[in-house]
Amino acid sequence: MLKKHILILFGILLTISMATTCRGAEQSTLDQIRERGVLRHIGVPYANFITTDQKGLSILLIKEFAVHLGVEYEYIQSDWANVISDLVGYKVTHAEKKVILGKKRPIKGDLIANGLTILDWRKKIIDFSTPTFPTQVWLACKSDHRLRPVQAGKNETETIKYTKSLIKGLHLLGAKNTCLDPSLYGLEQAGAIIHNFQSNLNELAPAVIKGSAEATLLDVPDALVALQKWPGQIKIIGPVSPRQNMGVAFRPDSRELLDEFNKFYSKIRNNGIYSKMVKKYYHSVFNYYPRFFSYQ
Repeated sequence: MLKKHILILFGILLTISMATTCRGAEQSTLDQIRERGVLRHIGVPYANFITTDQKGLSILLIKEFAVHLGVEYEYIQSDWANVISDLVGYKVTHAEKKVILGKKRPIKGDLIANGLTILDWRKKIIDFSTPTFPTQVWLACKSDHRLRPVQAGKNETETIKYTKSLIKGLHLLGAKNTCLDPSLYGLEQAGAIIHNFQSNLNELAPAVIKGSAEATLLDVPDALVALQKWPGQIKIIGPVSPRQNMGVAFRPDSRELLDEFNKFYSKIRNNGIYSKMVKKYYHSVFNYYPRFFSYQ
């Protein structure tokens, strides 16, 4: 028992020590960013948030934020395995809902914006803005698969439960350390045969279409892109998660920058500019989540 308590205490002290090291190495205060003259946007090409030609909703949003701050904009590309690590300055992974802290590494930017889902384990190490996009994790199959889309139950919990009841023995693609990690939703325990997808998340839908697995997890924005890009070739079966939100991520020591972003974001939501940005890249999302975008 004493040994267990010592290990827990060591883990807490390690977390504090590494976070302090991160803060000491570099901060992203407004004054420092304005003195530098550049806002550094870390992102992962994903759905229509960031496209391969460096366009998309997140690019447009953070470019406008840079203009708001009176500085230049710089895009720094990352990947799903390293994007949070590139922000906080030490290697971050998670397993079974536990955050694992690794070696110190360079801080590469001031914020993350690429359709990053607000998850409990992520909130332990980064701070999120006001939600910028609605999402949910859906089970998707090739259009000719035997499974049929579920009918909505009396409530969301019932619908999720029914969807999960269909996956026993199903070969399912997922991606660790992302919102599409099957372990977050108990899908292996529900009987799914999990295949960890190693490639770009944008390739999940075409992988199922090609027959790499029977089904995949897709979040709302990627599903909307897939349904538009491959019409009639993929279908949504049902949700495996409650409704979630996405946001822009900041280091915990960048509270001033986070607060300034929230003020900027509130302004462009209320004056309709943000809706125009969203319509450019996700015009159909308003049909699925009208309440999220009902503001003025």
